[in-house]
Amino acid sequence: MKIVKTLASALLASVALATTSMACEVTLKSSDTHPDGYPTVEAVKHMGKLLEERTDGRLCVEVFHSAQLGQEKDTIEQTKFGVIDLNRVSTGPFNNLVEETKVISLPYVFKSVDHMHTVMDGPIGDEILEAFVPHGYVGLAFFDGGSRSFYNKVKPIKSIDDLAGMKVRVMQSDIFVDMMTALGANATPMPYGEVYSAIQTGVIDGAENNWPSFESSGHYEVAGYYTLDQHLIVPEVLVMSKISWDKLSADDQAAVRQAARDSVPVMRDLWVAREKASEEKVRAAGVEIVEEIDKAPFMAAMDSVYEKHVTSDKLKDLVSRIRATD
Repeated sequence: MKIVKTLASALLASVALATTSMACEVTLKSSDTHPDGYPTVEAVKHMGKLLEERTDGRLCVEVFHSAQLGQEKDTIEQTKFGVIDLNRVSTGPFNNLVEETKVISLPYVFKSVDHMHTVMDGPIGDEILEAFVPHGYVGLAFFDGGSRSFYNKVKPIKSIDDLAGMKVRVMQSDIFVDMMTALGANATPMPYGEVYSAIQTGVIDGAENNWPSFESSGHYEVAGYYTLDQHLIVPEVLVMSKISWDKLSADDQAAVRQAARDSVPVMRDLWVAREKASEEKVRAAGVEIVEEIDKAPFMAAMDSVYEKHVTSDKLKDLVSRIRATD
């Protein structure tokens, strides 16, 4: 009987989804590697609700969370070719494609989360979103990615010396690889979905991420040391396939852009709550947290990273304007 009820429920859910899809002229397929309930996932769902309301149900969004459509590197390619319409991704994987994203991926370029918000909500943020267009994407909005810090299974990281020789997973970005090299660690680029088993089996010693990702991925179960060095405050980005975008009318394009922007404050409120809950869960699990750390040596080590990656006048100007923003 239980199995019959489960099958019946699944059938009803399928019918409901089909009915909703039939009512929409356009259903935009959206990808996210984070799990259901994660702030970025819920923000795009909210965007979809706004679109349905504002277009009288003509435009809908179906969110595929938990990397159902693939890891970020794969979904970025699929989005370019219009297989995926919307994609919430970290800006790191775009560094080698959209030059301007290098700047907001630089270690310590932002003074704080509030500073990042001010920059990304203003003309600099708009300029960087526009830079996606020549590469086959339409930048819609920036979401929070929190402050990224180091975690590992070997020992507490209390100084830059503790990173020496440590195998640390980073996103597939030259900047992040060079950042780890400058800190004396061995950078290991790897898809997000492979990190848990890699730490568990000793392929890598650790990784770096924010509180919610550290918790929701279960990485805290296999990495018992977390150091709040906050070396990166990297925004995440919501992009749309230029191919999908060009199929929409000007009015619908405006509706999509506005709904995306209106989802940002919702995401931020959810993020603050989620960050707090994740921190509490990690602490309760007994992870050793290193809270007091001298960041000066870490920041000084980044000179070589800036010299290598901030080479054009355009990027130097962006860095200068970000630092001049109050």
